[in-house]
Amino acid sequence: MIVKDIKKDVYAIITNDWDRRLFDELIPLPQGTSYNSYFLKDEKNVLIDTSDPRTKEKLFSALKELKIEKLDYIISNHSEQDHSGAIPELLEKFENAKVITSEKGKEFIKSLLLIPDEKIVTVKDGEKINIGEKTLEFIYAPFVHWPETILTYEIKNKILFSCDLFGSHLATSRVWAGENDFLLGAKRYYAEIMMPFRKHIIKHLEKLKNYEIEIIAPSHGPVYDQPNLIINAYNEWISDNVKNCVVIPYVSMHGSINKAIDYFVKELIKKGIEAKPFNLIVTDIGELAISIVDCATVVIGTPTVLGGPHPNVFYILYIFKILRPKTKFISLIGSFLWGTNILKFIEDLLKGIDIEMIEPVIFKGYPKDEDLEKIKNLVEKIYQKHKELKLI
Repeated sequence: MIVKDIKKDVYAIITNDWDRRLFDELIPLPQGTSYNSYFLKDEKNVLIDTSDPRTKEKLFSALKELKIEKLDYIISNHSEQDHSGAIPELLEKFENAKVITSEKGKEFIKSLLLIPDEKIVTVKDGEKINIGEKTLEFIYAPFVHWPETILTYEIKNKILFSCDLFGSHLATSRVWAGENDFLLGAKRYYAEIMMPFRKHIIKHLEKLKNYEIEIIAPSHGPVYDQPNLIINAYNEWISDNVKNCVVIPYVSMHGSINKAIDYFVKELIKKGIEAKPFNLIVTDIGELAISIVDCATVVIGTPTVLGGPHPNVFYILYIFKILRPKTKFISLIGSFLWGTNILKFIEDLLKGIDIEMIEPVIFKGYPKDEDLEKIKNLVEKIYQKHKELKLI
């Protein structure tokens, strides 16, 4: 647990969860995570977000360290339990405290935490509340990453309490994000959680241009005292710009796909295209997600299993579809022995996605010279597509 003043009478309470390795029973956490709360001391004392239930004792220890005897408002920027999980106990301890949230946030915390109506105050987009020397403005930011999410802007110190936006799943003893050294963690967080809402984030970042921001204080990971570092990174990730690279998620059961992918990677490198192969049997899904944030092309490698793709490929294609990356092209390198419908399965799974399918390569048994020639031709087609986008 870290308690650190980030401005006069503004304290970051960072509860590191060093050992957590999975979030939402889905997202790998190779570097743990943190749950960040922020205490604002004024005529009315305010706590912005709380903690995950698994670490709420550490939050209460921090409040004790700060000698907080009165809490007027608990701001629930986001209803998910890693933010809101300690609210019921806080309301028991501070009987006069009220929860401030959005209209939809009220609906959610009542449903998730069984908070009674009389303990909740709702705010509208742009509404301001004066707490003494400081004034808080509430900014509606739906779908970053739930529909009820709000951001809180503290006007005097120009601090944006950005909730999950600009966050990182990262446990660290450092409070402040140094130049560029935390951006990979932030990109991972964007890829796994924020990327499906890219169109919403574009609108929210445009809205934030109206605010002078000196500090960005997210609910996970380090705090930014150089806010343009993370804002500029987000502007690049949410843009339509893609890079001259190919992501290659693949599975090989008996070596045929391994041989084909090895050859494919070598040919891509010869053409000056960055290749990023991921063996799905051992891959960290988060690292794969990072790669598809801005690569122009994805090529799937799979054997045929009972007529369709390998089950791990099904899973990754489903993840690909719900993450909605800005990938421009997709293709397939597949193998079979006595029959296959892998292309139809993949095309059906990807229906509704705005992406161009480059003619796949599907071969029988172990890849022969003529199959490798087809893979070489696939590389040439990818090269030409990238060239048309001026990536080469």
